[in-house]
Amino acid sequence: MKAAIIVFPGSNCDRDLAVAFERAGAQVSMVWHKDTDLPQGVDIIGVPGGFSFGDYLRCGAIAANSPICRSVISHAQKGGYVLGVCNGFQVLTETGLLPGVLLRNAGLKYICKPVSLTVKTADSAFTQGYAAGSSMTVPIAHHDGNYFADDATLDRLEKEDRVAFTYDDNPNGSARDIAGILSDNRRVLGMMPHPERMAEPLHGGSDGAAMFTSLVNQLADA
Repeated sequence: MKAAIIVFPGSNCDRDLAVAFERAGAQVSMVWHKDTDLPQGVDIIGVPGGFSFGDYLRCGAIAANSPICRSVISHAQKGGYVLGVCNGFQVLTETGLLPGVLLRNAGLKYICKPVSLTVKTADSAFTQGYAAGSSMTVPIAHHDGNYFADDATLDRLEKEDRVAFTYDDNPNGSARDIAGILSDNRRVLGMMPHPERMAEPLHGGSDGAAMFTSLVNQLADA
């Protein structure tokens, strides 16, 4: 299984994401934001956390207009898999691959700490390694992680079982405690918490590892 990690100026979790995929058995390529094409045979794209382009203009807005993002959008539209974490989630909403926006945290402060999540659905390649309703602990590190969408969009996400994770103790004011959502074909996941930072025991826990293992196993079988 082949993964491509997109790197923007200001990305700081690209290596973390690459290591998590490699530990799960994937072949990983790093792709610079000025490139126009993805490596041949890529199964999944990882859009990492960090502060792409210094979060100028709007978080993820400049990155979403980088040359490589045209290929990311095309990959997703053809049914390819995409994982966006933290700033990567912001980029995916700015590209239109996921609905909603990420606003300034309700407390107007940067938050960096482990949080408890509830897995809301096991019906995706990203979450099939967990039981629906189970809990996991992963870190957050963001200033603009407050997920917002109108009520009609939120209702649709819940009705279609596209809320992947919710916060048990909402740290940022996200609508309906949402921490991660899936696209309508369930092949694009955006989430603010960092599973790649809790993917091996030396991190202090490995609750995030099942996401990468299940992804690699499913895509390898496919």
